[in-house]
Formats: sequence, structure tokens, C-alpha cells
Amino acid sequence: MCIKCGDSNHDGRAGLRERRQLLFTGLGLAAAPLLGGVPLSARAQQSPAAAVGSNLGASSVRAWGMAAAGAALGPLQIPRRAVGPKDVLIDVLYCGVCHTDIHIARGDWGPPSYPLVPGHEFVGRVVAVGDEVRRFKVGDAAGVGCMVNSCGTCDNCKAGIEQFCLNGNTLTYNGPDRVHGGHTLGGYSERIVVTERFVITIPPGADLAATAPLLCAGVTTFSPMQHWKLEAGQRVGVIGLGGLGHMALKLAVARSADVTVFTTSPGKVADAQRMGAREVVLPSDSVAMQRLASKFDLLIATVPSSYAVQPFMNLLKVDGTLVNLGSFDPLQEVRGAGLIRGRRSLAGSLIGGVAETQQVVDYCAQRNIQAEIELIRPDQIAQAFDRVVKKDVRYRFVIDVKAGLSA
Repeated sequence: MCIKCGDSNHDGRAGLRERRQLLFTGLGLAAAPLLGGVPLSARAQQSPAAAVGSNLGASSVRAWGMAAAGAALGPLQIPRRAVGPKDVLIDVLYCGVCHTDIHIARGDWGPPSYPLVPGHEFVGRVVAVGDEVRRFKVGDAAGVGCMVNSCGTCDNCKAGIEQFCLNGNTLTYNGPDRVHGGHTLGGYSERIVVTERFVITIPPGADLAATAPLLCAGVTTFSPMQHWKLEAGQRVGVIGLGGLGHMALKLAVARSADVTVFTTSPGKVADAQRMGAREVVLPSDSVAMQRLASKFDLLIATVPSSYAVQPFMNLLKVDGTLVNLGSFDPLQEVRGAGLIRGRRSLAGSLIGGVAETQQVVDYCAQRNIQAEIELIRPDQIAQAFDRVVKKDVRYRFVIDVKAGLSA
């Protein structure tokens, strides 16, 4: 695909709002092999070095989601706003499938807004930038995570923890868009317009498909390790080995921590060991759980639903912390005596701020840490949702968006 347009030679001082100077180009992208459900490494081709000035207004793009309550997940046409002076237009190439996408699509956390277009971990190529954009140029690889805006003025935003914006951040999808109206539509789509402040730089040479999950699963597991200052030699347990859990394992191993994985899936034991776990334990093994009592400095729980917490709290040392990342539901069997007698803490953590998201992407690129993915076509999303719920994915589905455009 190649899109070319002539330089409009607009005067940047005249009619600035209506006639913004944009850099615009097409991308020459070869279709990725369509091996849906088969793990593979996918690297996007570099775009050709062509850039000319143009105006780019609002547009209609192809997306995948649900048009209304009860509708099947399928292709849609959705609007994208005009590119403003601080905006970046991204041609989406790869978008990860997060368990959150399933919860929201299935109404587990309440009825979503329609049309619903999920997707909050995606990467692509910059195809246009507003005239005030400084960090990106046409052809750059770029990514977007779980947020696309925040107030930028509250104490939390100033501290770089926009996920806790006191005035409410704008989620990448299914969130009220306080600036432009309506609700946000996510990365299961052909293109998206995002303000530069919330766009992540993807290092040159990165495997774009394997990088996409870092923008949610990566930062969600990286952030608590930063906050609770996980150090080399400390003992950490990862509860659950799925999309989040396998990233937590890889990141903890990279910090030279002593990692144990707790999984209910015997078939994942060998994978956990291959990724660097010293020990893998089935929580149903009462002998192993008793042996590990009071051994851990930090436990990172990635389970996406309610579960019995106290058996894991018993594994913490004095001053140890269990961090809940995955479950929004009530946690079961938390006993006050167990917290008091060991000065143990039960905490939670939510994704990460923009700076921390950039940090984890750079950290992983420098150490060749990648998500383990299964690349799928857009027409396989519904099937992928079912497989995630059945724990039948190794370990993150990633949508090859361009495969849907060529279908």
C-alpha cells in the first residue's frame, strides 16, 4: 500500500487551526504469514522514506468490535478525529489481546459503551504528525498503552502516575473522552489518533508484534517490581502463568531474583522452567505450600478472577507484600491475624504511567525480553477470547491487523 500526496505549502501562521501542516506518507508493508494460533516472531518492515506535507481531517477506518449489545464481534467502520497540532496518527500493525478486553466485551464489569472496539496494547507506524509534535516523525515505530489522556495538572499526573489521575484519565477504549466527546475506541483498528504525550517510542529493530504486549502486560508487572524495589537475590513468587504472569516471570528473572511460579496448569510447568523459574508449584500441593511458608519477599498475583488469598499470604516473610494485579473481584479468605502477626501487606497496582511504560519498553529492548505470542487474524478474535478463558494460549494473542485489511 502506498499513499502519496503533494506538499500543500500552507502558511503555518495563517489559519493555523484549519490548515495545520502534517507530515504524511504511506507504508509499504508486506502481509505477515497467516499462521493464526501458531507462535511466531513477526517483524514489521521499515517504511519507505517518503514524507510530504498535507492536511488530514477526520476519517472513517476499519475496526473490529461489537456494534451493539448482543452483537457478535466482527468488522466495523468507526470514526477517527482529525489530527490536531499535538496529535500523532498511527497505522496500527499489531494489537495484543488482554483479558481485560474479554471482561469488558462480555460485560463482566458492567455494560460497556457501544460501539465497543477493544485494544490497549498496540504498535504501528507513524503516518502523520501535527505541527507541534517533536518526538515523532513519519515512519517511526510507535505504541500506545492503556491510556490516551489525563488532566496533566493534578499531583499524580505531575508525579508521572497518570493511571491514578485525580481528575480521571482517559482510557484507550470504553472510556469517556472528555476532550472530544463520546467514548474512546481502541486498537483493534486500522488507525488511531493519539496525543503525543501518550505515545510510546518503540526502539529501532524491535520485534513489533512481540513488543505490543509490553504496553499493558509488561508495564503492569514491571511497575510493582519498581515500586516495591525488587532486588537481585530476593525471593519472588508469580501467581498465575498467563499473559501477565509470563511477563512477570521474565522481568523478575532479568533482575536476578529467585523466582517461583504458582500455576494451576501442570502443562505450563516446563515453560515456566524454560523461562527461568527456579521452582514451579501447583497450589493444590499442600506439602509444597507448607514448605514455602514465610519464604517470600514479594508475591505478584496475576489471576484475573476471585481466588483464595490467605494460602499465599502465608508464604510471605515478615514485611513481605502480595500485590494483586489481575482481580477486580472480592478477594477470598484474607485473615487479619495473618497480616498482623507477620506485618504482611496486601496491596494492588494498576498498569503504570507513561514514563514507566516507556521505561519497560526500553528495558526489554536492551535485554531482548519479549512476550511469547500467538499471532492471529482479526477474524480469529472471538475464538481467541474463548481460548484465553480456557487458559489455552502461550502466552499472549496478538492481532495482525493488516491481515484483516487484506481479507
